[in-house]
Amino acid sequence: MQSENPQPPVSKTLAPFRNKVFRSIWTATQISSLGWLVQTVAISWLMATISASDLMVALVQAASTLPVFFLSVFAGAIADNFSRRWVMFAGHCLIASASTTLMISVGLGFVSPWLILGLGFLAGCGFALNDPAWHASVGDILHKRDIPAAVTLMSVGYNIVRSVGPALGGVILAVFGPLAAFALAAVSDLAPISAIWRTKWEVRSSPLPRERMTTAIHDGVRFTAMSLEIRAATARAALFGLASISILALLPLVVRDQLKSGPIVYGILLAGFGMGAFIAGMGNGFLRKVTSQNRLVAFASVACAVCCLSLALTSSVPVAAISLALGGAGWLITWTGIDVSVQLASPRWVVGRTLSIYYALSAGGMAAGSWIWGSVAQNYSLTSALEGAAGALLLVAAAGIVLPVRPWEETDQESSVFHPPDVALDLKPRSGPIVAKVEYLISEENIEAFLGYMRTRRHVQSRAGARNWTLQRNLQTPSLWTETFRTPTWMDFLRLNHRLTAADKEVGQHLLSLHEGELPPQTVLSIERTTEAIRTRTSTIFSRPPR
Repeated sequence: MQSENPQPPVSKTLAPFRNKVFRSIWTATQISSLGWLVQTVAISWLMATISASDLMVALVQAASTLPVFFLSVFAGAIADNFSRRWVMFAGHCLIASASTTLMISVGLGFVSPWLILGLGFLAGCGFALNDPAWHASVGDILHKRDIPAAVTLMSVGYNIVRSVGPALGGVILAVFGPLAAFALAAVSDLAPISAIWRTKWEVRSSPLPRERMTTAIHDGVRFTAMSLEIRAATARAALFGLASISILALLPLVVRDQLKSGPIVYGILLAGFGMGAFIAGMGNGFLRKVTSQNRLVAFASVACAVCCLSLALTSSVPVAAISLALGGAGWLITWTGIDVSVQLASPRWVVGRTLSIYYALSAGGMAAGSWIWGSVAQNYSLTSALEGAAGALLLVAAAGIVLPVRPWEETDQESSVFHPPDVALDLKPRSGPIVAKVEYLISEENIEAFLGYMRTRRHVQSRAGARNWTLQRNLQTPSLWTETFRTPTWMDFLRLNHRLTAADKEVGQHLLSLHEGELPPQTVLSIERTTEAIRTRTSTIFSRPPR
């Protein structure tokens, strides 16, 4: 990771801006976001005017979020195996292509609801590529202690633009028409493409070859599934996305049917949403000091529920604007808190994949929520949809009891140095399966502590790639314990050890302190061979000191 200047002991909210690379890409991203928000206002209002279906209006939100659900996991594997900088570049090129095509289509007078949804889907594919790579790159560009401030700045920056972009979009739409809005969006997409092209940052490369995509995705899913903090945060995000997207998905209908207003009011209300998010972002550090992260996220869900309920009951534009400011505050606090929790709980080797799984499930929740609340509005009433979403958000707040968002901890998640052991055979990367055994001598009074550390070790080793992990106690010598695990190939064994962080290896130090042998525990490695008649296979065993 790089840092241009020495950092203070405690990271300030604006500290990431001292890094030139982060500052450049952050600024370009806000320019692009401004164009995207102007375009979003134009698309949503255009859809509301050319389609009589409430569901089609709500699906505008789903069109850009659904690709994130389908493609993010694949994109995360790409971000962890290839240059994150070029993955970001490709993502923004897709977004620019969608905006340019939409501009040309509107200019030629060829526009339809399905074309709008299709190009929104293409832009969503660009976001699916860019977002995991950009958020994972924050840990490459900045020091770990600056990650919470950087993620907050990314959310605050977007919501600063959100407080201006929608109102600007409403004015442009009312005065100049949708073509001007789409042209602005197409031009603004050039800013991040230029910034990424001009900037570079160092990334610690792995000495091992790239993983196959299927293996990389499998390893990312396994790590996420075995990490309690990431699993709980991701589930919470999916539920929140499903319920809270009702605010943005149904807002065009609230403006059109309930407030009896036009695009300018729609833009003003979206600006209120963004302003609330901006204020919450600037006060996020203070809020984290006065209450726990889990409780803060629960309060944020309640704030969004109040927003939904207020929109369902009011016909006043000022009341709706205040309600949306409250909803925007809850929106930013929730997504910032969960995003940072996932980042800090993820080692660098897998952070792109854990973030992509989190994005995929949260985007899937938002896409499903757009369809659900749009269907409720169409088949019942807009008021029923907003009231139902408010009730769902209260349930999401209560879900914090069983799905808590853990406190942010700045543990060392960098992969530690690993030196491959010397072996007596000429092993190929695909040679295997490999069996590893480690023997410990543990006195009776240390057994409980030993088993506690072994439970942690099993979790650490298994999520890094160990298979069939077991612990055996010798019946003839009860003080002798043997830890055994397998990897499918020699390359998998090397990957496992490269993935272990310094924090992971602290468990090994605790086990070493309980070992009572004269020599430290030895790791015995074997390669499995069958006794098939056609092939002649030998088995070899070699030892190395434990890491």
